[in-house]
Amino acid sequence: MRLLVAEDEQRMAAALERGLTHAGFTVDVAIDGSRALELATAVDYDAIVLDIMLPSLSGYEVTRQLRARGVWTPILLASAKDGEYDQADGLDLGADDYITKPFSFVVLLARLRALLRRGARPGPPLVEIGALTFDPASRVFAIAGDPLDLTARESAMLEYLMRQHPRAVTKAELLEHVWPGTGTDQNAVEVYAGYLRRKLGRTALQTVRGVGYRLRSP
Repeated sequence: MRLLVAEDEQRMAAALERGLTHAGFTVDVAIDGSRALELATAVDYDAIVLDIMLPSLSGYEVTRQLRARGVWTPILLASAKDGEYDQADGLDLGADDYITKPFSFVVLLARLRALLRRGARPGPPLVEIGALTFDPASRVFAIAGDPLDLTARESAMLEYLMRQHPRAVTKAELLEHVWPGTGTDQNAVEVYAGYLRRKLGRTALQTVRGVGYRLRSP
């Protein structure tokens, strides 16, 4: 079993390399995020132990880029940050588990073995509506293979509409899922519906009277 350990604190990196090697793993070490991304993309690792606070690229960014490139090697994030939002951010970006420093080496081994039993996850399937596609791994929307240039809010709105297709979606639903907790009114939904029509084609987004919007194949 081959592991990648990405840790910039040299004593910690050396201790993890010794302990994991003694436990029977082959271990490569990266001391910054750029090197971790390079190795994880080029080598078929069984799992990655990834510190969040790395030079050049954070562990969050390394995770995001790996998943965007279709690399689904199990990732165990390690960080001194123990807030629930820190953990949620890492897991939402595609990490498989999260361990808080300082941690017991016994617990680290147990977490790694659990990840290895599960193996690499398959990439999520494309969402398709006619010529319109959404790749959840890369977060790319395209029409007939041509990528769309969307803002983050436009992407969130289009993703929700695609996942609810062919059901008509209310403006209240869109506010809840695209503008949660912001106090934004329904005029924003109408404005962004106009933005999407310009990028998808005028007939792609149908207004359903008294309900909201339904997506049709552009």
